[in-house]
Amino acid sequence: MSTPSRPRTAAGCTLLVIALSAAATACGSDGNPLADRPYDAADQIAFNGPTGDGKKADPDKPLEVTAEDDDRITDVTAVDATGRFLAGELSADGTRWRSTEPLAANAHYTVRVSTEDDDGAPGRKVLSFDTGKPTSKKSLTVTFGPKAGTYGVGQPVTAELSQPIKDKNQRAIVERALKVTSTPAVQGSWYWVDDKQLHYRPQEYWPAHATIEVRSNLDGIKIGDRLWGGKSKNLKLSTGDRVIAVTDAAAHQLTLYRNGEEVKQIPVTTGKPGFETRNGVKVVLGKEYFVRMRGTTIGIAEGSADSYDLPVYYATRVTWSGEYVHAAPWSVGSQGYANVSHGCTGMSTANAEWFFDNVREGDVVQVVNSGGETMEAFGNGFGDWNLDWKKWRTGSAVTAAKTNTTSSQEAARLSPQSL
Repeated sequence: MSTPSRPRTAAGCTLLVIALSAAATACGSDGNPLADRPYDAADQIAFNGPTGDGKKADPDKPLEVTAEDDDRITDVTAVDATGRFLAGELSADGTRWRSTEPLAANAHYTVRVSTEDDDGAPGRKVLSFDTGKPTSKKSLTVTFGPKAGTYGVGQPVTAELSQPIKDKNQRAIVERALKVTSTPAVQGSWYWVDDKQLHYRPQEYWPAHATIEVRSNLDGIKIGDRLWGGKSKNLKLSTGDRVIAVTDAAAHQLTLYRNGEEVKQIPVTTGKPGFETRNGVKVVLGKEYFVRMRGTTIGIAEGSADSYDLPVYYATRVTWSGEYVHAAPWSVGSQGYANVSHGCTGMSTANAEWFFDNVREGDVVQVVNSGGETMEAFGNGFGDWNLDWKKWRTGSAVTAAKTNTTSSQEAARLSPQSL
């Protein structure tokens, strides 16, 4: 290639430094192989690893291209033999380009670099190289939850991944390998809460007295260029009776249903103005016979009018932020008549003990007619059921595309809060 401004080297392109653990197999200008040039390619290219015939780049190391002298890089494209482009960033001054995602293993890459000299004359360099096997190999394992046992019909299944998965195609591979079966059988789906956490729930609550088995088929499965599935421990759960407690904050009444039949009505008090109890579906997270409750834990200044520091008994937790159904003997006069709590559902000690003894982890606690916000879907307990089925399925890497075509009639059939 020639330029109008100044003589170029025989290669007619700027000096490039490729930071790879391998030697390039070819470098040329305008399609002419470097081997035909009157200089040794090794003199023009430097590496941070072994060199020589047959050597391959380590895909765990980034690709770097740098310009020397007065030239600057204007564009770099790196593509493998399948047509997949490698993302990268060019420095503001044009002196360096660096890949921002991993190279594929056992792949052949062609890199095209466009340059410009201080007079604005264009240059071009073409480089190709092969990558070998990665020097490091990551294994993806899954930890399922909750621990084995018997739970209420609202208990979601959780899956915690040992490695974050962001790529949609890789998420689909992982999700297809995470199997949940129940007897009796129900329709269900995974939801990606974040890059490392998934939740699984049926379209409606689990059947009463069901058996749920969870397993991973990822062992030995290739997920990405350097990521393979490893062995994970299976999980077996069961459900008890269908227990659903509905708190009507406006009526100041909690009604507990077992297997569709009303068992008991309890007068309660819920959150007062400014501390309204969250609306929506929550799931019992645990039961604590005694809890010391302090206003400072929810942001109330010590010594203020709303400050409190109380011993609380028969506390059934429904959020991680401190919402409970518990004994509140100090507010018995308001129970059934007014909302005076700081967000919890309070009742007499005798009623709290009965409630404590008649619910288990995974049972459903639903609040209606409160002035509070709706329970969060994730992050503060299990608010999964506050997403309707159509919305839930959009969180699946496998079914999201199909969900876009789901009819409104199907969405209307969902009524997870029904008794």
